[in-house]
Order: sequence, then C-alpha cells, then structure tokens
Amino acid sequence: MKGYLVLEDGTVFEGRPFGAVKDTFGEVVFSTGMTGYQESLTDPSYAGQILTSSYPMIGNYGVNSHDNQSDKVQVWGYVVNELCEAPSHRHCSGTMDEFLKRSNVPGISGVDTRALIRKLRTNGTMKGAITGAAPEDAIAEVRRMDNPDRENLVANVSTPTIRSHITGKDRSVVVIDCGAKDNIIKELSHRFDVHQVPYDYTADDIRELEPDGVFVTNGPGDPAHEGLRSTVVATLAELKDELPMMGICLGNQLLALVFGASTYKLKFGHRGVNQPVGYGKRVFVTSQNHGFAVDAASATAAGMEITFQNLNDGTVEGMRHSESPVFSVQFHPEARPGPHDTTFLFDEFARMLEEGP
Repeated sequence: MKGYLVLEDGTVFEGRPFGAVKDTFGEVVFSTGMTGYQESLTDPSYAGQILTSSYPMIGNYGVNSHDNQSDKVQVWGYVVNELCEAPSHRHCSGTMDEFLKRSNVPGISGVDTRALIRKLRTNGTMKGAITGAAPEDAIAEVRRMDNPDRENLVANVSTPTIRSHITGKDRSVVVIDCGAKDNIIKELSHRFDVHQVPYDYTADDIRELEPDGVFVTNGPGDPAHEGLRSTVVATLAELKDELPMMGICLGNQLLALVFGASTYKLKFGHRGVNQPVGYGKRVFVTSQNHGFAVDAASATAAGMEITFQNLNDGTVEGMRHSESPVFSVQFHPEARPGPHDTTFLFDEFARMLEEGP
C-alpha cells in the first residue's frame, strides 16, 4: 500500500502509510533528536502540524504508559524515514503504529526525510498533506487551504474546565493552560498548589482563586492571533501589576505582547532537544518547540531585558521585565524530551513568589 507526502510547492514524497488510514493536512515541520518521539507526538504545541523526525529510525523502543505529555497524540500527521515494527525496551507497551491508530492520526514511513528537511530549511515550513489518493488532488487542496496557524489552535488544546492539583503547599499559582505539557504541571506541583485554568479565564476568575502568582504555558499557533489577544493577553495585561508571572514558549511570546513588544514567524522554527542557548557566560543545551519568536528590538523598547539568546540564530530565548516581577523563556526548562539543565528556573519563580509583587 502506497502513501504520499505532498507539499504546497508540488513536491511529492512516496512512502508507506501507518497509523490511522486517512488523509491529513497541516504545516510540515521537523524536529531534531535521537529520542523523545513519544513526548513530541503528545506535545499540544504541535497541534496543526505534520511532524517530521530527523533521526532515521523511529519506534525502536516503542511507546509506554508514562512518557505522554498529554492524553493523546497532538500532531496532525507524522513523517519518518524508517519505522521500527519490532521495538525492544523493558517499558515498551506497544508500537508506534498502534499508538497513532489509537489517536486516529496518520503517519508515513519510507520518506527521504533528509531531503525533506533540507527543503524545509531552505524554503521554510510549508503546508502539506499525507494522502493515499492521487497526489495531484492533494496538492491542489493544500494550495487552497489556509495555514493552520490562522486558526485559534489554543482553543482546541486548552483545558475546557479548571483542574486543581492541591498538595498542601504554602503557595499557589494559576496556570493559564494554552496547551500545557504534563511535565510543566508536575514541575510546578512540586513547588506549589496549582490551579490549571482555560486560556480564556478572566482576570476576575483568577483573582477569585487568590493565587500568589500566574504561570503561562506553551501552546500552538500564532501568539498574535486575535483569539489570544482578546483573552489571555488582555487578562495578563490586567494582572501584570498585581501578581508575579512566568511564561514558557508561547507564554514567553504572550507576555511580550502584554508589554507592547511584537512577534514574528521564524523561517523553519526551533524544534528539538539540542538547541544551544546563551545565558551570561554560560551555555545551556535546551529542548525547544516553537515557530514564532519575540522581536528583540521591540522587547527592549517595551522594558524587557533579554536574558537568554539562541546561539544558532541570535533570536530571543528569554526575557525579564525591568520593573515588574515578570520573566519568561522561549525554551522548555521542564524538558520531556530533552535535558533538565534549566529546571532551576522553576525555583527562581518560587523565590519570586516568596518576595511578592
């Protein structure tokens, strides 16, 4: 049985379908890393995207019950070079094929992922599709479709109701869930009582919970989407002088917008577990998953100090407000997948809450 990955520029890659048997459309992106495919597939920040893994063999240690970062596969499609059908690991509880089938997500293997990634690095991310039908029909449909980031993708992945994680800690935080990874909630729960709320919770709703601070999570899509400006950005703007704040990934970009900075779309984004980030005289290797970035000049003009910088392309990787108790990072200190070198940032947030607004 043949399948095809098609791109909006007319490129066609032939392969073999696995996972759900269906057509899917999205933005084709790539991620670098030898491991961590299960965590990536279940990361809500990938909503709207067809993910390509750079590592040539995927699925060799199978999937398990504890690496998920949400309750389902979040990517809209998955592209690999070689799919391992007989995984081996002491925690393995299934194959990649079974894993995608359970979430009704299609995949395609046998694709020349090296050629695909070189094309995406040269031309930028593209709209695309995985299909089992005539490639020409899919290409026409891809060209007609809007880019998924024109949608409010956060609305599809945010928790629909409040979820409280109460363990009797001395401090509590409200987590504005824009597509939170589970490990963010776990890291915060080690330090605080956590109220995980929908992205469109109002400032008054948050005040009723009487938190000591506000945390803004990762998530998919364009941070400047009107559906986010009118909800989470407006809420943060109302609370920024009342409560300490921290943001990760999309949260970094949303906090930038709160203070008047701007964001822009990267050519092919940063996705993987090996992104070098400069912090003073130190370098951290970080886990990242984002397609947008904060404009450095506008952030500085808005009163933000640039604290972290990507050493590959110089983009903003972290900020701290010069007056308000607010800081954020573009990378993922909670890891899963990736290194845990920057988990100290959660401790820094805890110290900020001890000091108060």
